Amino acid sequence: MAKRNDNLIVGLDIGTTKICAIAGQLTEDGVEIIAASSNPSTGMRKGVVIDIEAAAASIRKAVAGITEQTGLPVQDAYVGIAGSHIKSFNSYGAAGIKGREVTRADVDRAIESASSMYLPGDRETIHVLPTDFILDGQAGIKDPVGMTGSRLEVKVYIITGAMPSVQNLLKCCERAGINVIDIVLQPLASSEATLTDEERDMGIALVDIGGGTTDIAVYKDGWLAHTSVIGIGGNHVTNDISVGLRLSFQEAERIKKAYGSAMLSDINDITEVDAVSIDGQVRGIPRKYLIEVIHPRANEMIEIIGAELTKIQEDGTPVGGMVLTGGASLLKGMGSVAEAVLAMPVRIGYPAFSPEQLHQGLSAGEFNSPVYATGVGLVMYAAQAAGAAGASGHLVGRMMSAMTDWLRSIVGK
Repeated sequence: MAKRNDNLIVGLDIGTTKICAIAGQLTEDGVEIIAASSNPSTGMRKGVVIDIEAAAASIRKAVAGITEQTGLPVQDAYVGIAGSHIKSFNSYGAAGIKGREVTRADVDRAIESASSMYLPGDRETIHVLPTDFILDGQAGIKDPVGMTGSRLEVKVYIITGAMPSVQNLLKCCERAGINVIDIVLQPLASSEATLTDEERDMGIALVDIGGGTTDIAVYKDGWLAHTSVIGIGGNHVTNDISVGLRLSFQEAERIKKAYGSAMLSDINDITEVDAVSIDGQVRGIPRKYLIEVIHPRANEMIEIIGAELTKIQEDGTPVGGMVLTGGASLLKGMGSVAEAVLAMPVRIGYPAFSPEQLHQGLSAGEFNSPVYATGVGLVMYAAQAAGAAGASGHLVGRMMSAMTDWLRSIVGK
């Protein structure tokens, strides 16, 4: 029987087209990435469970890859969540200080005040994230503990999910033998792995294009300011190829990854691509036909993302640039098309590693892909939360503890 390692952290990215499991190990210096496993996803559509048994089987295969690589059983995991059922809103709370130093308990009271909002019975809170602390009218405070004042105010961003969707995701993990320690919004996790502190301060949009949905997280002054979900993804491009060129979905996905391009300038390529048609015959398809199908859909996707970013800016949150991540961001030319259509700086978001964050014998290239952004981000989020929980009464640690209690309560329902 495999030996359990209490320092093992596993991030589970349960997506529409794939399930990625990333394993990290807590060390004295932080977290070290030690393994990664990816498996095709079944039982999911647009980030939501539609078949519990099929999804559970896919999860089991993904985590089995971690066990094979590490020799350690995977019993607990931090799980990403997304989907159109995710809804978010801003709130405000305050606590009286009476002219003394602000304590962690005071911060808790202010956040609890901001969290005391009525939610419909079919919704649950996933995250309560501070976006600004205000002490006696002075805004822009990152951490008020130790400061002296009379009234502490806090602005928070509350992220909620539909109770049935959350419960079904938890049931899938439970059927796969996985105990969910915490649920984390997927773009929040991806941000941990791909964004720099400077980008969060300047105002950046993290756009995670998955198979079935596109998740957006916008940062302002270092805080998360907005999240949203768009019901489009890389599968829409694949489906167009499948229908337009009369190929199976799997074959369309293969040639999209190997030969596809979102750049219209590549349409002059005269090479042919061998593909297996629906009748089983191998035929040559001019690459320009493939690009003629991909370009308009990719362009449309970027325009839809741009329309969402415009709405966000009209609501008062400036966007100074965009980081594209997720599997669909690997389509050739996607970043260039986004930069041209949106007229803003765009880069592809790869998980950022330092040499000390990789297990001996592993190279950054093994994990350095937008495909792993959410999974790696989940491990980084968990390591940060574990470190925070170890610190006396740290806010993130207490929030994680409260979230864990909530998860246990609804699993038992």
